[in-house]
Amino acid sequence: MSLALFDLDNTLLAGDSDYSWGQFIVSKGLVDAETYSSMNQKFYEDYLRGELDAYLYQKFCISPLKDKTLSEMNDLHREFMRSYIDPLWLPKAGELIEKHRAAGDRLIVITATNRFIVEPIVRKLGVADLICSEPGIEGNKYNGKLVDEPCMGPGKVSKLQRWMQAEGEDLKGSTFYSDSHNDLPLLSQVDYPVAVDPDDTLRSVAEESGWPVISLR
Repeated sequence: MSLALFDLDNTLLAGDSDYSWGQFIVSKGLVDAETYSSMNQKFYEDYLRGELDAYLYQKFCISPLKDKTLSEMNDLHREFMRSYIDPLWLPKAGELIEKHRAAGDRLIVITATNRFIVEPIVRKLGVADLICSEPGIEGNKYNGKLVDEPCMGPGKVSKLQRWMQAEGEDLKGSTFYSDSHNDLPLLSQVDYPVAVDPDDTLRSVAEESGWPVISLR
């Protein structure tokens, strides 16, 4: 059994779930529309340039969850899935996942986006293992804090290493699919890195390194 690792946003989805969640909560009037939309766009542009402050961004993403109960946020998430995530669904992504499942690989989604947003999406994809940024929970409410480091850039590598140690896994024969140059730290660790609808920087690195470049769009 080898690990088949998948980034989520703009890889298995035709868009960014974190950014879409920001648009959704603005549309629901849960945050100040002008301020939140401006910051959401700024962080997204920082991410595309590879200049994102991961800790500051996760604080921004998680703060609207503060003092919200798990049940009320789950109700909101179901609406979010229908209106924002379902249109981003990629049939070819499902086919790729099933190809690795049929090969006997262990499937893992590893994403910078926090668990509240991505866990239902990953469940719908049929993937059991998820490594992501973790929002804090106290009792039955989110506390607005980040648990552990953000699962981004080098943080993906360190969180995966700890997960592998706990699970008795390793990277022998491993594959990782990603769209972003922000994932180069992990792409450089696996045996079979694959660029999926990559940004310009990742495409250039992939072509120079002889990595496969594919599209799921």
